[in-house]
Amino acid sequence: MSEEVNWDDVLLLLDALYTASDRLETLFPGRKFTLDGHLVGSIGEVLAAYMFDLSLLRGSNKGHDATTHDGRKVEVKMTQGYSVAIRYEPDHLIVLQRIKGSKVNVVFNGPGTIIWKNAGKLQSNGQRPISVQKLRQLDAIVMQADRLAQYREAPI
Repeated sequence: MSEEVNWDDVLLLLDALYTASDRLETLFPGRKFTLDGHLVGSIGEVLAAYMFDLSLLRGSNKGHDATTHDGRKVEVKMTQGYSVAIRYEPDHLIVLQRIKGSKVNVVFNGPGTIIWKNAGKLQSNGQRPISVQKLRQLDAIVMQADRLAQYREAPI
């Protein structure tokens, strides 16, 4: 991914989204205006592409979001909370987390097989959940040779 992206602008735009979400929740007590779904997923994909020098596939690609320069397929997940869900066993998985007001951090970088084996039961929406805590535990046992090289720190 191009290094020409102005990440300061990206951060300002994200902060504006969070401000709008907070304001809507103030205007409508008891109603949540959570930033999630495709928005958070797409943010995670462009961040992972920047951080790990990935080539993004077209949007809504089944099972994988990007490829490495040597052709490995990578699924990217991002959460603002404490879990993610997967539909397919990815070849490689990168999970990012951004708690409101903090910088993005890498929760998991490794083979998708170990996540698929440890994810929860299939839910009615076709996804299998796994907690950030479990992802961190599994990340701790991934061998360095099984990780993708991280070329840049998270810019936001």
